[in-house]
Amino acid sequence: MAKKGTEERIQEKYLEALKLIAPGTSLREGISYILQSGSGGLIVLGDSKKVRGLCEGGFEVDRPYAPTYLYELSKMDGAIVLSSEAKHIIAANVFLVPSRTIPSVETGTRHRAAERMSKQTGAVVLAISERRASMTLYVGPMKHVMDNIPTLANKAAQALQTLEKYTSILHNAMRDLGVREFQDMVTVFDVCGTIQRAEMVRRIGEEIGPQIIELGSEGRLIELQLREHIADLDEGMLMIDDYYKSRSGFDADDARKQIAELTGKELLNLNNISNALGYGLNMRSVDTYLTPRGYRVLYATQRIPRNVIDRLVATFGNLQAVLRAPREQLVAVDGVGEVMAERIRVGLDLLRNQLSLELR
Repeated sequence: MAKKGTEERIQEKYLEALKLIAPGTSLREGISYILQSGSGGLIVLGDSKKVRGLCEGGFEVDRPYAPTYLYELSKMDGAIVLSSEAKHIIAANVFLVPSRTIPSVETGTRHRAAERMSKQTGAVVLAISERRASMTLYVGPMKHVMDNIPTLANKAAQALQTLEKYTSILHNAMRDLGVREFQDMVTVFDVCGTIQRAEMVRRIGEEIGPQIIELGSEGRLIELQLREHIADLDEGMLMIDDYYKSRSGFDADDARKQIAELTGKELLNLNNISNALGYGLNMRSVDTYLTPRGYRVLYATQRIPRNVIDRLVATFGNLQAVLRAPREQLVAVDGVGEVMAERIRVGLDLLRNQLSLELR
Protein backbone atom coordinates (compact mmCIF):
# COMPACT_ATOMS: atom_id res chain seq x y z
CA MET A 1 0.00 0.00 0.00
CA ALA A 2 1.36 3.40 -0.98
CA LYS A 3 2.27 5.77 1.81
CA LYS A 4 0.02 8.76 2.29
CA GLY A 5 1.42 12.11 1.19
CA THR A 6 1.90 15.02 3.56
CA GLU A 7 -1.10 16.92 2.18
CA GLU A 8 -3.34 13.87 2.58
CA ARG A 9 -2.25 13.37 6.20
CA ILE A 10 -2.87 17.03 6.99
CA GLN A 11 -6.31 16.84 5.36
CA GLU A 12 -7.21 13.79 7.46
CA LYS A 13 -6.03 15.55 10.62
CA TYR A 14 -8.08 18.60 9.66
CA LEU A 15 -11.25 16.53 9.20
CA GLU A 16 -10.65 14.78 12.53
CA ALA A 17 -10.29 18.19 14.19
CA LEU A 18 -13.59 19.32 12.66
CA LYS A 19 -15.27 16.26 14.18
CA LEU A 20 -13.87 17.13 17.62
CA ILE A 21 -15.21 20.70 17.59
CA ALA A 22 -18.48 20.07 15.75
CA PRO A 23 -21.82 20.90 17.42
CA GLY A 24 -22.97 18.12 19.70
CA THR A 25 -19.46 17.35 21.00
CA SER A 26 -18.22 18.04 24.49
CA LEU A 27 -15.40 20.25 23.24
CA ARG A 28 -17.81 22.40 21.22
CA GLU A 29 -19.95 22.82 24.32
CA GLY A 30 -16.99 24.27 26.22
CA ILE A 31 -16.10 26.53 23.28
CA SER A 32 -19.72 27.75 23.13
CA TYR A 33 -19.50 28.75 26.81
CA ILE A 34 -16.43 30.84 25.99
CA LEU A 35 -18.07 32.51 22.97
CA GLN A 36 -21.29 33.20 24.87
CA SER A 37 -19.37 34.90 27.65
CA GLY A 38 -17.76 37.28 25.16
CA SER A 39 -14.24 36.18 26.03
CA GLY A 40 -11.48 34.59 23.95
CA GLY A 41 -9.13 31.67 24.27
CA LEU A 42 -6.27 29.67 22.83
CA ILE A 43 -6.52 25.87 22.82
CA VAL A 44 -3.82 23.41 21.77
CA LEU A 45 -4.83 19.81 21.04
CA GLY A 46 -1.86 17.54 21.62
CA ASP A 47 0.75 16.99 24.31
CA SER A 48 3.75 16.00 22.21
CA LYS A 49 7.36 16.79 23.11
CA LYS A 50 7.36 19.48 20.44
CA VAL A 51 4.35 21.17 22.02
CA ARG A 52 5.76 20.93 25.56
CA GLY A 53 9.07 22.34 24.34
CA LEU A 54 7.32 25.49 23.14
CA CYS A 55 5.29 26.09 26.32
CA GLU A 56 6.39 28.34 29.15
CA GLY A 57 4.85 29.05 32.55
CA GLY A 58 1.31 28.07 33.38
CA PHE A 59 0.45 25.15 35.61
CA GLU A 60 -0.37 21.47 35.33
CA VAL A 61 -4.04 20.55 35.49
CA ASP A 62 -4.04 16.81 34.71
CA ARG A 63 -7.81 16.39 34.93
CA PRO A 64 -10.40 14.73 32.70
CA TYR A 65 -11.93 17.23 30.30
CA ALA A 66 -15.24 18.92 31.09
CA PRO A 67 -16.84 21.86 29.26
CA THR A 68 -17.16 23.90 32.43
CA TYR A 69 -13.46 23.36 33.26
CA LEU A 70 -12.50 24.65 29.82
CA TYR A 71 -14.64 27.74 30.29
CA GLU A 72 -13.22 28.55 33.72
CA LEU A 73 -9.62 28.03 32.61
CA SER A 74 -10.15 30.26 29.57
CA LYS A 75 -10.64 33.24 31.89
CA MET A 76 -6.86 33.31 32.28
CA ASP A 77 -4.74 34.87 29.54
CA GLY A 78 -2.62 31.86 28.60
CA ALA A 79 -3.30 28.88 26.37
CA ILE A 80 -4.96 25.65 27.43
CA VAL A 81 -3.31 22.37 26.40
CA LEU A 82 -5.61 19.37 25.91
CA SER A 83 -4.90 15.81 24.87
CA SER A 84 -5.15 15.19 21.12
CA GLU A 85 -8.64 13.70 21.51
CA ALA A 86 -9.77 16.43 23.94
CA LYS A 87 -10.45 13.94 26.72
CA HIS A 88 -7.91 15.31 29.19
CA ILE A 89 -6.83 18.80 30.28
CA ILE A 90 -3.04 18.81 30.49
CA ALA A 91 -2.12 22.40 31.40
CA ALA A 92 -3.55 25.91 31.54
CA ASN A 93 -2.42 29.54 31.44
CA VAL A 94 0.51 28.46 29.27
CA PHE A 95 2.57 30.97 27.27
CA LEU A 96 3.27 29.70 23.75
CA VAL A 97 6.71 30.53 22.29
CA PRO A 98 6.86 29.28 18.69
CA SER A 99 9.67 30.52 16.45
CA ARG A 100 9.24 34.10 15.26
CA THR A 101 10.88 33.18 11.98
CA ILE A 102 7.80 31.18 10.94
CA PRO A 103 5.78 33.36 8.56
CA SER A 104 2.33 34.45 9.70
CA VAL A 105 -0.31 36.60 8.04
CA GLU A 106 -2.21 37.13 11.29
CA THR A 107 -2.27 40.51 13.01
CA GLY A 108 -3.62 39.57 16.44
CA THR A 109 -1.19 38.22 19.03
CA ARG A 110 -3.33 35.21 19.87
CA HIS A 111 -3.92 34.19 16.25
CA ARG A 112 -0.28 34.73 15.29
CA ALA A 113 0.86 32.46 18.12
CA ALA A 114 -1.73 29.86 17.15
CA GLU A 115 -0.70 29.82 13.49
CA ARG A 116 3.02 29.57 14.23
CA MET A 117 2.48 26.93 16.91
CA SER A 118 0.51 24.72 14.54
CA LYS A 119 2.98 25.16 11.69
CA GLN A 120 5.97 24.36 13.91
CA THR A 121 4.53 21.38 15.80
CA GLY A 122 1.79 20.07 13.51
CA ALA A 123 -0.62 20.23 16.46
CA VAL A 124 -4.22 21.33 16.09
CA VAL A 125 -4.63 24.83 17.55
CA LEU A 126 -7.86 26.75 18.01
CA ALA A 127 -7.94 30.52 18.49
CA ILE A 128 -11.17 32.02 19.84
CA SER A 129 -11.58 35.73 19.16
CA GLU A 130 -13.46 37.77 21.75
CA ARG A 131 -13.69 40.81 19.44
CA ARG A 132 -15.14 38.94 16.44
CA ALA A 133 -16.92 36.24 18.48
CA SER A 134 -15.49 33.64 16.11
CA MET A 135 -12.97 30.81 16.15
CA THR A 136 -10.17 29.92 13.78
CA LEU A 137 -8.77 26.43 13.36
CA TYR A 138 -5.11 25.85 12.48
CA VAL A 139 -3.79 22.46 11.35
CA GLY A 140 -0.19 22.74 10.21
CA PRO A 141 -0.25 25.07 7.19
CA MET A 142 -4.06 24.93 6.99
CA LYS A 143 -6.25 27.70 8.37
CA HIS A 144 -10.03 27.61 8.60
CA VAL A 145 -12.30 30.31 10.03
CA MET A 146 -15.31 28.54 11.50
CA ASP A 147 -18.71 29.85 10.38
CA ASN A 148 -21.66 30.02 12.74
CA ILE A 149 -24.25 27.27 12.36
CA PRO A 150 -26.90 29.25 10.37
CA THR A 151 -24.29 30.52 7.89
CA LEU A 152 -22.73 27.10 7.47
CA ALA A 153 -26.09 25.37 7.06
CA ASN A 154 -27.06 27.92 4.40
CA LYS A 155 -23.82 27.31 2.48
CA ALA A 156 -24.35 23.54 2.63
CA ALA A 157 -27.95 23.91 1.43
CA GLN A 158 -26.84 26.01 -1.54
CA ALA A 159 -24.15 23.46 -2.40
CA LEU A 160 -26.76 20.70 -2.24
CA GLN A 161 -28.94 22.57 -4.72
CA THR A 162 -26.00 22.78 -7.11
CA LEU A 163 -25.24 19.10 -6.56
CA GLU A 164 -28.85 18.17 -7.30
CA LYS A 165 -28.65 19.88 -10.70
CA TYR A 166 -25.39 18.12 -11.55
CA THR A 167 -26.64 14.70 -10.44
CA SER A 168 -29.72 15.13 -12.63
CA ILE A 169 -27.48 15.92 -15.61
CA LEU A 170 -25.25 12.95 -14.75
CA HIS A 171 -28.23 10.60 -14.52
CA ASN A 172 -29.41 11.65 -17.98
CA ALA A 173 -25.91 11.31 -19.41
CA MET A 174 -25.48 7.81 -17.97
CA ARG A 175 -28.90 6.82 -19.29
CA ASP A 176 -27.98 7.97 -22.79
CA LEU A 177 -24.61 6.25 -22.53
CA GLY A 178 -26.31 3.04 -21.41
CA VAL A 179 -28.56 3.03 -24.46
CA ARG A 180 -25.54 3.53 -26.72
CA GLU A 181 -23.66 0.76 -24.91
CA PHE A 182 -26.44 -1.75 -25.61
CA GLN A 183 -26.44 -0.57 -29.22
CA ASP A 184 -22.62 -0.76 -29.37
CA MET A 185 -22.45 2.84 -30.65
CA VAL A 186 -20.33 4.61 -27.99
CA THR A 187 -17.74 7.23 -29.02
CA VAL A 188 -14.83 8.74 -27.11
CA PHE A 189 -16.81 11.99 -26.95
CA ASP A 190 -19.76 10.24 -25.24
CA VAL A 191 -17.46 8.65 -22.69
CA CYS A 192 -15.43 11.76 -21.87
CA GLY A 193 -18.54 13.93 -21.51
CA THR A 194 -20.18 11.53 -19.08
CA ILE A 195 -17.01 11.02 -17.02
CA GLN A 196 -16.65 14.80 -16.84
CA ARG A 197 -20.09 15.08 -15.24
CA ALA A 198 -19.39 12.24 -12.81
CA GLU A 199 -16.15 13.90 -11.70
CA MET A 200 -17.96 17.21 -11.17
CA VAL A 201 -20.51 15.47 -8.95
CA ARG A 202 -17.71 13.78 -7.00
CA ARG A 203 -15.95 17.09 -6.39
CA ILE A 204 -19.07 18.92 -5.26
CA GLY A 205 -19.81 16.05 -2.87
CA GLU A 206 -16.30 16.30 -1.44
CA GLU A 207 -16.75 20.04 -0.87
CA ILE A 208 -19.95 19.46 1.11
CA GLY A 209 -18.37 16.68 3.21
CA PRO A 210 -16.30 18.95 5.51
CA GLN A 211 -19.28 21.28 5.94
CA ILE A 212 -21.37 18.35 7.19
CA ILE A 213 -18.60 17.34 9.59
CA GLU A 214 -18.36 20.92 10.84
CA LEU A 215 -22.12 21.02 11.37
CA GLY A 216 -21.93 17.95 13.59
CA SER A 217 -25.29 16.97 15.02
CA GLU A 218 -26.87 19.87 13.12
CA GLY A 219 -25.91 18.37 9.78
CA ARG A 220 -27.64 14.98 9.88
CA LEU A 221 -30.42 15.90 7.45
CA ILE A 222 -27.94 17.43 5.00
CA GLU A 223 -25.81 14.27 5.24
CA LEU A 224 -28.80 12.10 4.33
CA GLN A 225 -29.54 14.36 1.35
CA LEU A 226 -25.92 14.18 0.23
CA ARG A 227 -25.92 10.39 0.35
CA GLU A 228 -29.08 10.31 -1.74
CA HIS A 229 -27.62 12.65 -4.37
CA ILE A 230 -24.36 10.74 -4.79
CA ALA A 231 -25.91 7.26 -4.62
CA ASP A 232 -25.19 6.66 -8.32
CA LEU A 233 -21.63 7.93 -8.18
CA ASP A 234 -20.03 4.50 -7.65
CA GLU A 235 -21.75 3.32 -10.80
CA GLY A 236 -20.70 6.44 -12.67
CA MET A 237 -17.02 6.13 -11.80
CA LEU A 238 -17.00 2.57 -13.20
CA MET A 239 -16.99 4.22 -16.62
CA ILE A 240 -13.26 4.68 -16.14
CA ASP A 241 -12.85 0.92 -15.59
CA ASP A 242 -14.89 0.36 -18.75
CA TYR A 243 -13.04 2.64 -21.10
CA TYR A 244 -9.45 3.37 -20.02
CA LYS A 245 -6.97 2.30 -22.68
CA SER A 246 -5.09 -0.62 -21.22
CA ARG A 247 -1.33 -0.59 -21.62
CA SER A 248 1.74 -1.72 -19.69
CA GLY A 249 2.07 0.08 -16.35
CA PHE A 250 -1.28 1.87 -16.71
CA ASP A 251 -4.61 0.80 -15.28
CA ALA A 252 -7.97 2.23 -14.22
CA ASP A 253 -6.60 3.57 -10.94
CA ASP A 254 -3.94 5.53 -12.84
CA ALA A 255 -6.61 7.02 -15.11
CA ARG A 256 -8.80 7.80 -12.10
CA LYS A 257 -5.90 9.57 -10.38
CA GLN A 258 -5.07 11.66 -13.45
CA ILE A 259 -8.70 12.77 -13.79
CA ALA A 260 -8.91 13.62 -10.08
CA GLU A 261 -5.76 15.76 -10.37
CA LEU A 262 -7.17 17.91 -13.20
CA THR A 263 -7.89 21.48 -12.16
CA GLY A 264 -11.43 22.79 -12.49
CA LYS A 265 -10.52 24.60 -15.70
CA GLU A 266 -8.73 21.54 -17.13
CA LEU A 267 -11.73 19.35 -16.37
CA LEU A 268 -13.91 21.48 -18.64
CA ASN A 269 -11.75 20.48 -21.62
CA LEU A 270 -12.71 16.98 -22.77
CA ASN A 271 -9.31 16.61 -24.42
CA ASN A 272 -7.76 16.33 -20.96
CA ILE A 273 -10.13 13.54 -19.95
CA SER A 274 -9.41 11.75 -23.22
CA ASN A 275 -5.70 12.03 -22.48
CA ALA A 276 -6.14 10.71 -18.94
CA LEU A 277 -7.97 7.67 -20.32
CA GLY A 278 -5.08 7.02 -22.70
CA TYR A 279 -6.58 8.22 -26.01
CA GLY A 280 -4.42 11.32 -26.42
CA LEU A 281 -5.05 15.06 -26.26
CA ASN A 282 -6.19 15.96 -29.73
CA MET A 283 -9.58 14.19 -29.82
CA ARG A 284 -9.10 13.13 -33.45
CA SER A 285 -10.59 9.88 -32.27
CA VAL A 286 -13.79 11.67 -31.18
CA ASP A 287 -15.90 9.58 -33.57
CA THR A 288 -14.05 6.34 -32.92
CA TYR A 289 -16.42 3.74 -31.53
CA LEU A 290 -15.53 2.05 -28.26
CA THR A 291 -16.88 -1.09 -26.64
CA PRO A 292 -17.18 -1.03 -22.82
CA ARG A 293 -15.73 -3.84 -20.75
CA GLY A 294 -19.13 -4.03 -19.06
CA TYR A 295 -18.42 -3.11 -15.44
CA ARG A 296 -20.92 -0.25 -15.21
CA VAL A 297 -23.86 -1.91 -17.00
CA LEU A 298 -23.44 -5.18 -15.09
CA TYR A 299 -23.24 -3.22 -11.82
CA ALA A 300 -26.34 -1.19 -12.79
CA THR A 301 -28.50 -4.32 -12.99
CA GLN A 302 -28.24 -4.50 -9.18
CA ARG A 303 -28.47 -8.28 -9.48
CA ILE A 304 -24.83 -9.31 -9.88
CA PRO A 305 -22.15 -9.35 -7.12
CA ARG A 306 -18.97 -7.42 -7.87
CA ASN A 307 -16.74 -10.53 -7.77
CA VAL A 308 -18.95 -12.17 -10.41
CA ILE A 309 -18.78 -9.00 -12.55
CA ASP A 310 -14.99 -9.14 -12.43
CA ARG A 311 -15.01 -12.77 -13.58
CA LEU A 312 -17.47 -12.08 -16.40
CA VAL A 313 -15.32 -9.23 -17.71
CA ALA A 314 -12.15 -11.31 -17.37
CA THR A 315 -13.80 -14.19 -19.25
CA PHE A 316 -15.65 -12.38 -22.06
CA GLY A 317 -13.62 -9.16 -22.36
CA ASN A 318 -16.46 -6.75 -23.15
CA LEU A 319 -20.16 -6.09 -22.69
CA GLN A 320 -21.25 -7.18 -26.16
CA ALA A 321 -19.63 -10.59 -25.64
CA VAL A 322 -21.54 -10.99 -22.36
CA LEU A 323 -24.81 -9.99 -24.06
CA ARG A 324 -24.28 -12.56 -26.84
CA ALA A 325 -23.07 -15.35 -24.55
CA PRO A 326 -25.40 -18.39 -24.40
CA ARG A 327 -26.44 -19.80 -21.05
CA GLU A 328 -23.88 -22.63 -21.11
CA GLN A 329 -21.00 -20.17 -21.53
CA LEU A 330 -22.26 -18.04 -18.65
CA VAL A 331 -22.60 -21.10 -16.40
CA ALA A 332 -19.01 -22.07 -17.26
CA VAL A 333 -17.72 -18.90 -15.56
CA ASP A 334 -16.39 -19.54 -12.06
CA GLY A 335 -19.07 -18.62 -9.53
CA VAL A 336 -21.92 -18.47 -12.05
CA GLY A 337 -24.43 -21.29 -11.75
CA GLU A 338 -27.78 -21.81 -13.44
CA VAL A 339 -29.56 -19.38 -11.13
CA MET A 340 -26.93 -16.64 -11.47
CA ALA A 341 -26.82 -17.06 -15.26
CA GLU A 342 -30.58 -16.47 -15.39
CA ARG A 343 -30.23 -13.42 -13.11
CA ILE A 344 -27.59 -11.98 -15.45
CA ARG A 345 -29.73 -12.44 -18.55
CA VAL A 346 -32.92 -11.14 -16.91
CA GLY A 347 -31.09 -8.22 -15.28
CA LEU A 348 -29.56 -7.06 -18.55
CA ASP A 349 -32.88 -7.38 -20.39
CA LEU A 350 -34.70 -5.39 -17.70
CA LEU A 351 -32.05 -2.67 -17.75
CA ARG A 352 -32.18 -2.41 -21.54
CA ASN A 353 -35.98 -2.05 -21.45
CA GLN A 354 -35.86 0.47 -18.62
CA LEU A 355 -33.37 2.69 -20.47
CA SER A 356 -35.48 2.52 -23.63
CA LEU A 357 -38.62 3.52 -21.72
CA GLU A 358 -36.86 6.48 -20.05
CA LEU A 359 -35.91 7.86 -23.47
CA ARG A 360 -39.53 7.90 -24.69
